[in-house]
Amino acid sequence: MKKWIAAALAVLLLVFAWVAAGPYMTVRAIQHAVQANDAGELAEQVDFPALRASLKAQMVDAMVREAGADVQSNAFGAIALTMATGVVNGFVDGMVNPAGLSAMMQGRRMWKNSKESFERPPLDAQGEPLPQAREPVPLENAKMRYESTSRFTATVRDDHGQPIVFVLKRSGMRWRLADIRLPLGNEATRPSQ
Repeated sequence: MKKWIAAALAVLLLVFAWVAAGPYMTVRAIQHAVQANDAGELAEQVDFPALRASLKAQMVDAMVREAGADVQSNAFGAIALTMATGVVNGFVDGMVNPAGLSAMMQGRRMWKNSKESFERPPLDAQGEPLPQAREPVPLENAKMRYESTSRFTATVRDDHGQPIVFVLKRSGMRWRLADIRLPLGNEATRPSQ
């Protein structure tokens, strides 16, 4: 009888350890999938429909708030906001992929224009490209914590010092990235360059 109780306790302890380690294993799997540009593995770790819906809602909400009540009450403003919502939807659909997720996980803002992406790499005296620093690992320096037994966050800072929060949610014993909270409402508080 004691052996059965011990075995049952061991199984419970293993299940608890597996669930507790789940978000960390998911973060590692996401890092590996993003670095390998493995869309299939990334799809296993990310709830893309929930992620896209959340990002679209956040960006549309920020756009409507920035537009203000005057634009919203104006018929032409309402039409413009509706058209802009379509642009946001297309932008988010293009951003939620391995390259876009990798950039966000490294703290780069995908929702702004970046002229650096069009510049040539620096050259040495012989005209050869200078060695580049290693590409940062996505979520490498993230601050990770449990918010509840079914919600886990990994937070990185963007290039303006604002937090980007990656939210993993548990369904059964499986953890998946289901939300990214962007610092869209904090533009006024960001440090000047």
